[in-house]
Amino acid sequence: MWRTRAAAACVICRSLASSTYGIKRKSPLQNLHLVSRSIHHPYHPSLKFQRRPLRISLQQFSSLNRLPLRKTKLLNVKYGYQSYRNFWLARLASRLLKIRYLILGSAVGGGYTAKKTYDQWKDMMPDLDEYKWIIPDFIWELDEHIDLEKLIKALPDADDLAKLLPDFEKIGESFTSLKGIFSPGTPGETAFRATDQGYDGDKQYKKVSDKEKIDQLQEELLRTQLKYQRMLERLEKENKELRKLVLQRDDKGIHQRKLKKSLIDMYSEVLDILSDYDASYNTQDHLPRVVVVGDQSAGKTSVLEMIAQARIFPRGSGEMMTRSPVKVTLSEGPHHVALFKDSSREFDLTKEEDLAALRNEIEIRMRNSVKEGCTVSTETISLSVKGPGLQRMVLVDLPGVISTVTSGMAPDTKETIFSISKAYMQNPNAIILCIQDGSVDAERSIVTDLVSQMDPQGKRTIFVLTKVDLAEKNVASPSRIQQIIEGKLFPMKALGYFAVVTGKGNSSESIESIKEYEEEFFQNSKLLKTCMLKAHQVTTKNLSLAVSDCFWKMVRESVEQQADAFKATRFNLETEWKNNYPRLRELDRNELFEKAKNEILDEVISLTQVTPKHWEEILQKTLWERVSTHVIENIYLPAAQTMNSGTFNTTVDIKLKQWTDKQLPNKAVEVAWETLQEEFSRFMTEQKGKEHDDIFDKLKQAVKEETIKRHKWNERAEDSLRVIQHNALEDRSISDKQQWDAAIHFMEETLQSRLKDTESVIEDMVGPDWRKRWLYWIGRTKEQNIRNETKNELEKLIKCNEEHAAYLANDEVTTVRKNLEARGITVDPCLIKDTWHQIYRRYFLKTALNHCNLCRRGFYYYQRHFVDSELECNDIVLFWRIQRMLAITANTLRQQLTNTEVRRLEKNVKEVLEDFAEDNEKKVKLLTGKRVQLAEDLKKVREIQEKLEAFIEALHQEK
Repeated sequence: MWRTRAAAACVICRSLASSTYGIKRKSPLQNLHLVSRSIHHPYHPSLKFQRRPLRISLQQFSSLNRLPLRKTKLLNVKYGYQSYRNFWLARLASRLLKIRYLILGSAVGGGYTAKKTYDQWKDMMPDLDEYKWIIPDFIWELDEHIDLEKLIKALPDADDLAKLLPDFEKIGESFTSLKGIFSPGTPGETAFRATDQGYDGDKQYKKVSDKEKIDQLQEELLRTQLKYQRMLERLEKENKELRKLVLQRDDKGIHQRKLKKSLIDMYSEVLDILSDYDASYNTQDHLPRVVVVGDQSAGKTSVLEMIAQARIFPRGSGEMMTRSPVKVTLSEGPHHVALFKDSSREFDLTKEEDLAALRNEIEIRMRNSVKEGCTVSTETISLSVKGPGLQRMVLVDLPGVISTVTSGMAPDTKETIFSISKAYMQNPNAIILCIQDGSVDAERSIVTDLVSQMDPQGKRTIFVLTKVDLAEKNVASPSRIQQIIEGKLFPMKALGYFAVVTGKGNSSESIESIKEYEEEFFQNSKLLKTCMLKAHQVTTKNLSLAVSDCFWKMVRESVEQQADAFKATRFNLETEWKNNYPRLRELDRNELFEKAKNEILDEVISLTQVTPKHWEEILQKTLWERVSTHVIENIYLPAAQTMNSGTFNTTVDIKLKQWTDKQLPNKAVEVAWETLQEEFSRFMTEQKGKEHDDIFDKLKQAVKEETIKRHKWNERAEDSLRVIQHNALEDRSISDKQQWDAAIHFMEETLQSRLKDTESVIEDMVGPDWRKRWLYWIGRTKEQNIRNETKNELEKLIKCNEEHAAYLANDEVTTVRKNLEARGITVDPCLIKDTWHQIYRRYFLKTALNHCNLCRRGFYYYQRHFVDSELECNDIVLFWRIQRMLAITANTLRQQLTNTEVRRLEKNVKEVLEDFAEDNEKKVKLLTGKRVQLAEDLKKVREIQEKLEAFIEALHQEK
């Protein structure tokens, strides 16, 4: 029976050995157990125990295993023993039962010893199955981007690979020699010899110390990882070059196709819209981001720069540099460039001058975003970085957490930084990248407590220990670093723990030199050699892969849920709009601004439709209201006090010349500008029936005020106007009776208006007359009684001398005062003069009005220059000159308005509207109300939902 089983086993092994195998598989003979080989093939030369080859997770998940390899036929194996059997040996063995039992016992003992040795080796091997996630998904997708045919051609041919296989001819010869050894002996001796050889090999293997085994395994693991990483970098470099060529050809128009936006760019656009979405809904905070938090100067910025592969952030020695959140969108591209969301300029990150300009621009934007009296800002700066080999993700760099507010900082800086960090970390889908400085004591860290509060279970936290090179040099106990990495030193839990080196502390170091220094440090570090750190926990490369993988995993799990939330929000907003504004279009703030802009420009155009007659009437009337007081008080009244016509004309000419040179042109321009403002305001504010929308009132008022503030009348207008006015006032010739009558009418209206004002002043001084006192039961005050007595006394003086001068003499003042004192009334001389001014003014105006009536028939004498006539009408000529000057001035100003100033005003209105259009804060302030806010929310939610749906569709297509 035993012979039959042995023969069957030999037949099976021969069939296995004669088949064709791939390159990586072992020969079937080697796959058998050691004892099986000794039993079934006593002539097999490999009887000593062989060390099991090391298999790690990197071999299981290597991208090279997925490459299609050529099948190669192995050489036919010729075994070096005869196919005939030694029947006499079998007969002898069957008779010796004791030897059979010894052989079976030795085989069982040898098998147990071999199994025990195998189990010891298996226990010594580290379990690497938990770290399969280190290898990112894109490794398995390399065959989609790499030219496999080119790679296959680079591999060795089948002949070269066959040389690496064992020489089966020599193995056959060994079988023949083993047959010669076993032939003279017995089966029992053969079994004992095989068992003794396995036992001696086991003893020799156990001589190696455990420490040396661990060191050898660790070194082999590091070498394998470095070899794999270099191979991966080489493949990535080739892939970058190929993708670069494709994109460059597309740019030149060789392939006329439109490149789609990458997934990360689409996702970043959604986050940008969400950052501007300011409504009562908080769903925008539930989309994943990588939030980078850490203590000040812990190395946050350096970690981000290593991930972005460029020194893009401003740097300072101990000074707070990150003053506002910076959202960095990393994506793959043919060129290493950076650009801001609101700018089209691209910064070439391979050029030092562009890097310096980018750092300066980021610093300027940060300082501009900080309000006066503050140190940090909540305003987010959006930056996109593209380059070959960058991991796709969205990171937000936050200001470093501080423990003490120093001089120069706002008192609430610490609380503001805490609130900003909590606002980003409280998002349940945010990945927290917690940065801890390894060169300082862990007890001094503040950020770990903050992260523990926001993520107690550590389900979305990745812990990063920076400056490990300094930590290994300065820390007395290296196990303390291991405790930090494993999260045993403080209660903070994390999804993963990493250790990185971000340079030697020199700000001028390049990214490449830092990467080389980091690889060299970890290759020689005791932390890895002593197994305090594991290979997948070191280098920023591994950190970047892990963070990217975790980020996309979180995105895939949460994005559809957020899209459903925005869909429900959109339905609620649309329902609210239909119920409140069923007859209005959904216009957001920008659309409403454009509508208001068109209305305002139409109203400005309406100024050109004002008739010339309307302009001149308004200008003439307004100008006379402004200058009439000066003409009456400073020109006409002083000249009228003279004794003859020659003196009157001389006085009038002098005063008119002075007035024209100094005040009149300036006053006329002011009147014209105010008239233009009033007409502009009238068109802007008047309601247009049912079409009027009061939502634009604040905007129109602001545009009107800003335009008026900016508009300035042409400075040369005053010079030309002065000449025109001077010439008009020099003309004394009245050509016809109609102009004469018009001048008399103008003079009468002016004097009557002044007389009415004067009587009103006198009434206020002396109180109501006896009729009002009896009808309205109003009495006079004591002062009014004194004024009334003084008035009566002064009127007696005028009746006695109708040609009295305009001023009282001192003796006349004394006489009036003594007459009043005789009646028991004490009066101050100033009161007497003040009352006399109004009494004489009324008397003079009445006399001038009587003179106007006399001059109605004086045009005949005027034509004869008042020769042989006692009638003198020089005051009529004066008012005709004034009237003609007003008409000519109004005509000149009207021409300037319609030809120049209205157009300039329209240009200023357009500039103001353009400035307002670029100022979002101004638009929010001027266009307010429930209707505007509801339309804004509806537009944002629709846009976000559409972007999310497009992103989800692209995500499914990528899968």
